[in-house]
Amino acid sequence: MSDSELQELLQSEVSDDLKGVDEFLCKLQKEATAVQEAAVPMVRWKKRRNDGSLICTKPRSNRKQPSKADCSRLPQADAAPNLTEVVFTPETIEEFMLELQHALSDTTVDQLEEELPHQTSPQASSEWSKRKCMFAENWRTERPRLVNTIMANQHVVPKTCQECWSNAAVVRCRDCRPHPFLCSECDRRMHDRYPLHNREATIAGFYQPLPPTKVICSGALCHYDRLVPLEIPATICGCASSLKLKPGKRVAVVTMNGRHDLSIPELVCDSCCTTWSAGIDTILASDFWPATLNFATLFATDVFATYEDMKMAAPGLSCQAFLRMLDLRTVRFGRMGKISADTFLRSFFEWEAVKYGLDRCCKEEPFTCPACSPDMLAVSVDGNRKHYRFKSASRSEEPAIFDGVFLANDNDVANFVNYVHSKAKHVSGRGICGGEWSAARETSRKSASKLDEEGLELAVCRHGVLLCALNMYRGEIFAYPLYLQQKVTNSTFFCMDVTCKYWPYLKKVSKLCPELQALLSMKPFLSVFHAKAHDFKCEVKWSGAYQEGAGLTLGEEVEQVNAFLSRIAVTTKHMSKAGRSDMLTLMAIRWNDHKFENLAGSLSRRYLKVITIIYSVLMTYHIKNISIFD
Repeated sequence: MSDSELQELLQSEVSDDLKGVDEFLCKLQKEATAVQEAAVPMVRWKKRRNDGSLICTKPRSNRKQPSKADCSRLPQADAAPNLTEVVFTPETIEEFMLELQHALSDTTVDQLEEELPHQTSPQASSEWSKRKCMFAENWRTERPRLVNTIMANQHVVPKTCQECWSNAAVVRCRDCRPHPFLCSECDRRMHDRYPLHNREATIAGFYQPLPPTKVICSGALCHYDRLVPLEIPATICGCASSLKLKPGKRVAVVTMNGRHDLSIPELVCDSCCTTWSAGIDTILASDFWPATLNFATLFATDVFATYEDMKMAAPGLSCQAFLRMLDLRTVRFGRMGKISADTFLRSFFEWEAVKYGLDRCCKEEPFTCPACSPDMLAVSVDGNRKHYRFKSASRSEEPAIFDGVFLANDNDVANFVNYVHSKAKHVSGRGICGGEWSAARETSRKSASKLDEEGLELAVCRHGVLLCALNMYRGEIFAYPLYLQQKVTNSTFFCMDVTCKYWPYLKKVSKLCPELQALLSMKPFLSVFHAKAHDFKCEVKWSGAYQEGAGLTLGEEVEQVNAFLSRIAVTTKHMSKAGRSDMLTLMAIRWNDHKFENLAGSLSRRYLKVITIIYSVLMTYHIKNISIFD
């Protein structure tokens, strides 16, 4: 066979193969189109008369108008089943429910058209702005009636006691619903058990707030000793005689309704004269917390829990603002007295310290990420200059309750910095990267400004869990992240916003300090977003986006924590050194608790997201016979 014949034969075979492939692709495309059309059926509702015949309705103006021939063709009762049917699709849920109700009712279309013009009640709108206008209009219409109702409720009407149903009521209790009106005897008997209720007298012709130490006797206000609602033992001695309950030491009880001046209960045996008085155990068992060991002031634990929740929701809330709210509630309910801010804050920290001790007994680690331990993939370190504290603030010498729990001890950090500076000679100044990005300044001088602490240096794992921190006294020097790095040596990557400047510094220091050479086993990681402000060469060399094994780690997790902690700095800059340390530690613990609660759901969503990406990639390359779990 000649070459020309062989070439013609090959061309004919190739053309036949290409033609077969084209036919096969066309067939696949038709099958896919048919499956897609079958998978999305068109559902339409049809209107019929009572006898079952179809109704030709007039189409709405915003829809495509059918042909004139279709509208003129009215279906008959004996019409063939292949006649053209006129259908409609409701635009909103309200229209669909209305049309469905009309279709199921026995009313004809003509009757409905006659009834519709007489309907004056507005229909609910699907547009948000119209719904808001209708909502505001309803309140505006109802407001005069509400004013009259509130005014009528302030009028004192003679009522009968709703406890004994015989005497005239002289007290209205806001907390004794649904029977708030009580006579003098029933009020005394009832509120001996519930002294923290908010009561109002009706004898003056208007509702007058009553403190718990006032009762009504013969139409006048009289003093009466109320007792703190504490658990009382059934017996205090071996005598069979009855016990006598009497008021003891006067104390101030603080609840979410403000301050109450009550008395500590005491028991006396009539036979042997044995006495019993409530102690610290009884107070704690009754959900109160003593301000001092002499418990001249008692705080309901609900007050501490509420302050903690409000502090997490609004970190900028100050202790003074919270206590001013309690003072206003004290005056509102007819009581007197102020709440000491120092006493409250100290008691709050002691209460939190006991809770922390209970967590430690349960082997809970507040600054260890359960998803990262024992080996972390990445830890992000950065400074926060907003957490400064003024030197003119309170200079109390008392030690912090949470000293060394979250914030490193200042003396340990200072000794480490001095050791590093003594080994390596550093030149003061700023390192510049990219013409705009300023690296940390390495200097051994302490700031001479009006500040004491100049900020915080934080270490965070890739899940946003706080690991440790320290106070900055010399600005953002490289010795601070170096101190934190030796605390988290179980991490693969060490993320910073100036890694390009820090890593050469680490290599230099590790040569002079052999005990720090183990830190070089970690991989440098330049935060992905910060890398965009660096030089291009710097970004390519150090950016975490190009680090093998880093995955989708950003190295910016510390910024999320800074966004939360920076809101607390509004109040901590005026606090004492110990108070600032305790407040920051407490907020860090509660931040981590929130992270731990949501960690399982967050990791599950990440896992499903990754599985979806892997599946879409496999489907793109038509690798349908490979399991995504292999």
